[in-house]
Amino acid sequence: MSLSPPPSQGFDLDVPVLIIGAGACGMVAALAANEAGVDALVVEADQMPSGSTALSAGLIPAAGTRFQAEAGIEDDAGLFAQDIQAKAKSENEQALVDLLAENAAATIEWLSDTYDLPFSVVTDFDYPGHSRRRMHGLPTRAGRELVDRLRTTCEAEGVDIVCERRANALFVDDGGTIAGVEVTGPDGVESIGCRALVLACNGFGGNREMVSQHMPQIENALWFGHAGNQGDAVLWGSALGAEQRHLGAYQGHGNVATPHGILITWAVITEGGVQVNLNGDRFWNESQGYSEAARAVMEQPDGIAWTIFDSRIAGVARQFQDFKDAEAVGAIRVAENLAGLAKICGLDPDRLQDTISKIPENAKDQFGRTFSGTALRPPYCAVKVTGALFHTQGGLGIDSKTRVRLQTGGTLKNLFAAGGAAVGVSGSGDSGYLSGNGLLSAVVLGRIAGRSAAQESREEIHNA
Repeated sequence: MSLSPPPSQGFDLDVPVLIIGAGACGMVAALAANEAGVDALVVEADQMPSGSTALSAGLIPAAGTRFQAEAGIEDDAGLFAQDIQAKAKSENEQALVDLLAENAAATIEWLSDTYDLPFSVVTDFDYPGHSRRRMHGLPTRAGRELVDRLRTTCEAEGVDIVCERRANALFVDDGGTIAGVEVTGPDGVESIGCRALVLACNGFGGNREMVSQHMPQIENALWFGHAGNQGDAVLWGSALGAEQRHLGAYQGHGNVATPHGILITWAVITEGGVQVNLNGDRFWNESQGYSEAARAVMEQPDGIAWTIFDSRIAGVARQFQDFKDAEAVGAIRVAENLAGLAKICGLDPDRLQDTISKIPENAKDQFGRTFSGTALRPPYCAVKVTGALFHTQGGLGIDSKTRVRLQTGGTLKNLFAAGGAAVGVSGSGDSGYLSGNGLLSAVVLGRIAGRSAAQESREEIHNA
């Protein structure tokens, strides 16, 4: 990732606002800029928009929405901000937490009211760390649907998304202003000039060298994010002298079906399921969250665990397309009793029976987990899982307009970062990740970045 002076012969194309990355963050930023009356061009390295969003459950937390009110859920931004900070042990910058919490509801309702995205609240189970049910998703509860609907919306609104264009260099003038970007596509190298640039190219989870450097405890986990997450934003930012924060923070997940590579919703745990290792023993407090689960599972023999639940819980999990996909390929094992389940899974039946029998009802177990729901009952279910790295949560420091901050103070005037390119609100490691933090930053900061870039572009025209 290099920096270069603007090409002496001029640019092949000039646009007011240029956005790198066509995941949820980039497309939301483009819609926001377009709504502000400024043309935005999105460049995407893949053949079609996707990003880490398409690999997620597509759920976005927001507090105080009308969707919650319709479901009888009382919530507000202040409580949401408290939950974010509590999970991250107050390691986040409070101003950024407040910015996200206070703008999330308006962003969800904007996407729904203006662009007909049919959001609804997940109302039948709780996500760890959230004191209210505030996860908003589309009907399939799949990130692929979110990406597809945003892409269709961009097309309908006349927003241009040019795919198979990988950005590989920034053009920077003598004053430190971003002048444009060099991209490589099917026809070779092109230069695109811009008055404002939005980095929506996510984090660095696909860059094994950077993962090893900043988060060695998870470097051997399955990489479940997008291959394009190579750390472009962080590397460009470093070259520009930008502030970098919490590069050791990440979202893991300890419930990815193996060898199928299908995400299994954490609802199978929150509804009363448990995880056992290859010896048939439980090994941690599963209620801490799915991000911490990645490290906990990877520490077990062969980095493998079995998630044990029952048919009642499976019924709850079927609202997620991923779970139905896992059932379709045989990843979910089912048996009428624990002995049969143990045989299917290759576990010691006596050990598994003993483990499940020790789960207390309405009491705290030896790991500190409190079970307050219905006990597991036959038929029993199991899925073989491993730990995975989903995406990094550290990134470039930003101000309230998502302008990239400099290490020496001040900001880079026309460079904006959002989503995984910017620092998130997950603290400094894996345990600070609150469910939905990734897409929260993507859509809320994406909208702010699009608006801010549009305003910067207009000011550049006025001052020219």
